[in-house]
Amino acid sequence: MPLAFCVPGCVFWYPVDHQATDRFVETPAYRPRTIWAWALYDFANSAFTTLVVTFVYAAYFTQAVAPDPISGTTLWSRAVTASGVLVALLSPYLGALADQGGYRKRFLLAVTVLCVLSTAALYVPQSGEVLAALVLFTIANVAFELGNVFYNAFLPDIAPPERIGRVSGYGWALGYVGGLLCLVVALAALIQPETPLLGFSREGHANIRATNLLVALWYGLFSLPLFLWVPERRPAVRPDVRKVFRQATRQLVETFREVRRYRQVVRLLLARLLYNDGLLTIFSFGGIYAAGTFGFEADELIVFGIVINVAAGLGAWLFGFIDDRLGGKRTLLLSLLGLSAASLLAVVTTSRTLFWVAALLIGIFAGPSQSASRSLLGRFTPPDKRNEFYGFFAFSGKATAFLGPLLLGLFTDWAGSQRVGVSSVLLFFLTGMLLLAHVDEAEGVRLARAAETDGT
Repeated sequence: MPLAFCVPGCVFWYPVDHQATDRFVETPAYRPRTIWAWALYDFANSAFTTLVVTFVYAAYFTQAVAPDPISGTTLWSRAVTASGVLVALLSPYLGALADQGGYRKRFLLAVTVLCVLSTAALYVPQSGEVLAALVLFTIANVAFELGNVFYNAFLPDIAPPERIGRVSGYGWALGYVGGLLCLVVALAALIQPETPLLGFSREGHANIRATNLLVALWYGLFSLPLFLWVPERRPAVRPDVRKVFRQATRQLVETFREVRRYRQVVRLLLARLLYNDGLLTIFSFGGIYAAGTFGFEADELIVFGIVINVAAGLGAWLFGFIDDRLGGKRTLLLSLLGLSAASLLAVVTTSRTLFWVAALLIGIFAGPSQSASRSLLGRFTPPDKRNEFYGFFAFSGKATAFLGPLLLGLFTDWAGSQRVGVSSVLLFFLTGMLLLAHVDEAEGVRLARAAETDGT
């Protein structure tokens, strides 16, 4: 099956809102290049989460920048929390602004440049320069997350409904590939060699800090195709900025007033609040559990992370076809059922072999649970609210992200067992499945199409 496809003769235009008379410039027909260019943005920005947030810079900050690992971990968690709160507050309104003014690509370019520059600047802070490092990381992380709002909102425009699942899967799969490839380059060129490339010394951890420069270059370079080749609906007449702000505010108010009309979106986002918390907790504490309960050493943990990410990429790609065939809701339920079974196996087994099996299954089902969430929302989203709704999508991924780690910590402390602590993720997966079961996919698609008809 080819990665991209073409639907001959398809062109689209939409008004700014239901009352607006301004029309958007028509966009070209679907092209394979468009799909590739869009998916490559996932390939580009995943380097940030893999190297900065997860594997390299977070560890460097706690070990070398902060006074000690304990205070470093606390400060880092506060920066992550602060950026999550900012994203939750900003994303719905910025999404509405992008909808009303046709600013999606401009906003995406602005936050991409901001993330690239602030990530590159992370090279500068050294031991003891805690505040500078935290401020730069928070700016970069907020910009990264806001970028996903506008990036995701392109999906319903570039993929027809019958193929939106696999196109979303392509993006997620390429994202995992991009993050891992950038990590491999960093390890081979900067982290592991006795003499790092390009003259970066080990003195002052310059080689570790230089991984931020690699991420910035990677992100900037591979995001370019989206800005060059992915079309955007643009107003035929430049909108008045003050009017756009008023319309964006009115659009948000209107959405809340018409919440019953978008009840399937609300149900999906409420379910995602829970099952996404379980997934984030698994990724955040999986390595800690592997080390503490199964005695994984540092080199094993690196292999562990790579294997899970490869499995997640394969799962996102394969389940994209299942998504288009069975629908997003069924694909999500299947993924959450698989995550629940794999998590239970990881909790009860004492065998390293079975733990590896559980880890592989978690990776395989983690990818499609994220990809299918994005594609299902795309099916439910009216054309004039795509940026706004993906803003709420970002909100649902951040608003309660503290609950999973909090509950895991409470369970672990209460029972004195990591196994009992990790079992808490089952509550999030199972409760999320129960809420997801009440989502009516057919109604959500029908209402979105009716809104599209009303708005054209």
